[in-house]
Order: sequence, then C-alpha cells, then structure tokens
Amino acid sequence: MNAFARSTFPVVNVLGYVVTIFAFTMLVPLVFALVGGDRALRDDALSMLITAGAGAALVLATMRYRRELQPRDGFLLVTLVWTVLPAFATLPLMFHLPGLSFTYAYFETMSGLTTTGATVISGLDELPLSINVWRHLLVWIGGMGILVLVVAILPLLGVGGSQLFKAETAGPIKEAKLTPRIADTAKALYAMYFGISIACFFAYRWAGMTWSDAFLHMCSTMGLGGFSSHDASFAYWNSPVIEYTAVFFMVLAGFNFSMHFLAWRRRSLKVYLHDPESKAYVFTLVVACVAVGVFLLWREVYPDWETSFRYAVFNVVSIATTTGYASTDYAQWPSFAPILMLFLCAFATCAGSTGGGIKMVRGLILLKQALREMSRIVHPRAVSPIMLGDQAIENKVIFAVLAFMLVYGAALTSLTFLMMLLGLDAITAFTAIVACLNNTGPGLNVVGPASNYGTLGPLQIWTCTFAMLIGRLELFTVLILFTPMFWRR
Repeated sequence: MNAFARSTFPVVNVLGYVVTIFAFTMLVPLVFALVGGDRALRDDALSMLITAGAGAALVLATMRYRRELQPRDGFLLVTLVWTVLPAFATLPLMFHLPGLSFTYAYFETMSGLTTTGATVISGLDELPLSINVWRHLLVWIGGMGILVLVVAILPLLGVGGSQLFKAETAGPIKEAKLTPRIADTAKALYAMYFGISIACFFAYRWAGMTWSDAFLHMCSTMGLGGFSSHDASFAYWNSPVIEYTAVFFMVLAGFNFSMHFLAWRRRSLKVYLHDPESKAYVFTLVVACVAVGVFLLWREVYPDWETSFRYAVFNVVSIATTTGYASTDYAQWPSFAPILMLFLCAFATCAGSTGGGIKMVRGLILLKQALREMSRIVHPRAVSPIMLGDQAIENKVIFAVLAFMLVYGAALTSLTFLMMLLGLDAITAFTAIVACLNNTGPGLNVVGPASNYGTLGPLQIWTCTFAMLIGRLELFTVLILFTPMFWRR
C-alpha cells in the first residue's frame, strides 16, 4: 500500500460514515412528502437510498484502513465532507427539476450547507414543500456545522473528534472547551442550537407564518442562511411583526453560541456584558441600523421615520449577520446604504456563531494591533500586550489573524478579477464574491436581492461555489490542501 493510500483511505472511511449519517437527514423531507402527498416523494426516497448506499460502500471498501485520525487528517476530512455532501444533496433537486444541471444544483446545495443562501432557482413558491424543506434543512445542518454534530458521534466509532472540531469551528481562538470532553462540547453547542431553533419556530408561527413557513424560515434564520420559500423573501408578508421576530433571532444566531451556553449554565446575562466581542457585535449593529435609518429618512427614500427604521433594521441586520433575507430591493437605495451593509457582512458576526465572514474578534484584534503599532512609534520601548477583556492575546494568534487577512484579501481580489475576466461588470463581480466569500447571499446589480445567481454562466457559478466553500471553512482549511508541505510525510 503506497503512502497516498495510507494517508487518505482512513479519512475516506470516516467520510463514508458521514455520508451514511447524512442520508438519514433526507428522512425529514421524505416525511413531509409522505404526509403532504408531495409529488417529490419518489425523488426523495431514491435520493436517500443512493446516498446511504454510497456511504455504506465507502465504509466497506476502506474498513481495513481504519485508524485514529491525526490532526492533519482533520483538514482533509472537513474539506471532503463539505465538497462531497453537497454533491449527494443535489439528488432531490436534480430528480425533481430535470432542467437543473449539476453545476447549478451543486451551487444551490453548497449555498445551503455553507449557509450562504444564494440561490439559482426561481419560482420558489411553486416548488413542492419537501424540496423547499430540503433546501432549508441544509442551511440548518450547515449552521452549526455538520461536523460538530458528527464529532459527538465519532467516539462511538472509535475515532477521536478533537482535531475535526478545531478544523471546522469558526474563529481564530479554537482551543477553549466548554466541557471537559470534546464530544460533550459538541453536544452542548448543538443543544443550545436546537433549543433556540424551537423557540424561533414557535415565534414565527405566533407572528403570523404558516406552520410550514415557520419551520422553513426557522431553519434558514438559525443557520443565518437566508433561503426562503418565496421569491419575494420577507416582502411576501410585508409584516413588521414577522420582520422584527426575524431580527431578534438573527441577532441571537450571530452571537458566539458558547456565550449562550455559558449564560444558560450560569443563569445570567452578564456573560454577554463581560465578553468584548459580544459588546462590539451589538454596538456595531445598533450604530449601523441607526445610521442607515437616518440616511434613508434624510434622503427621503421613505416618507416617515417609522418606515425608514423598519426597513433599515431588518435589512441591515440581515446582511450584517450574513443571513441574506430582504424585505425590499435595497439595491435601489442610494449606494451608501447597500455598500455599507455589504461591508458589515465581512466582520459583524461573532466567532462561534452560525454566520460567515472575517468575524468580529478578528476585527478587534486587528484594531488593537494597529493601535499598538502606533503606540510603539511614539514609545518604542513600551511593553503593551493586546488584551481582549482580561485575556492577553498571544502573538501566535495575532500572526494567524494577520495571515488570514492577507489570504482573505488575496482571495477576494483574485476571485473578483476572475469574475470580471469571465464577463461580469465590476460591481456585480465584486459584490458576488464578497457575498459568497462571506456566506451572505445577495450582492448588487445582476446578483442583487431582486434577482438571483441563476443568470450567471457555469464558470461564474463554479467560481462563486469555490468562494462559498473557502469562506465557510475559513480559507486555510481548504487552501492548505493545495500546498506541497501538507502532502509531504
């Protein structure tokens, strides 16, 4: 057996288990199709059988190569999971929508699992309920990260999960554990996610949605994915109560879920007040909502302050938290507002949330590092460690953040130029990559909130799909696989 087989087959073995587990998530749309007499029932059942069969085949073919995964294996497994699962997830869509090619179906499912919420499908209102359930369920699964769920199960298979958890969870500081065992940590995070999801479901129903819409939008709200069962998104209801309900749960999902867990365990909201990232997150959202509301009122986009702030709060929070819902075509607002909103989606969410982007904690570290460098110019001998709350940030974390920003900037620039090379105008190209890299969804111009990505060509779609993948896995997890040093023994 050569070195490549020894290094990859154990990873493929675990991938087989993940694919098999993923097949059982297809039971959810299957039940909806069965109960509702859905015309996609056969498609859902066949998709589940194919996925389960493929997963079982991978497990059986690589059974003799099973071993404990090494830390480097975690990067390969995470990347494989997030590229292979969307391929199987395309099956219900392609069976039911025969005109949908694999390229566009893969974009749709990658968008769901990465919680981006960009869509290529029009006529969402006419889709069978089970197909819409599947699209939204992908967002909910991807929201906490499917590997966080699987990490809690892997010990039962004799495979440790700590290295997977570190590779998958978002943010620069991944060492802290909420509970002593990594599986218990995953279970704790998922319990919080599940509990808040139930509250969101009933809140939407109370606010005026149907039971099915409440379930669908609970999935995409908690995953901060922004998929909707209506082409008009939240403009379909035109309801302030529904919009403010969505705002509340989008803000909750944008917090670090470990903060929710600690607040629940300590029965105190002081946890949020003592966390510098949480405070910066809330402060940024409040200032941005007020600024855009005042701007819309000043430019007379809406006739009164109540309407101006209603649309400002919903759409600013939606884009800043990388959700991507829309209650109006904000691309028609004066350019300051939509550009500011897209800028916010790059860093407004917290590490450990279901949102995408750079994350607020990295922004704080960069700001403090810049202030420290300016201080050193004036006081070159001063010792001034960077502090977040009462925690001193190690230099290795600062260097990692600086490296991340360099790679982020390079990815944003190169992919934007590639989109322009493929024929898009500069604004569409730039905002499409910003929206996909930050897992936000809608951009501006051709890919604005009143349109979708279905108008893009195949090569442009694959470019955006790659941007969603590396954005969700925070760049290094994927890009390190393209370096010779990763494959060197």
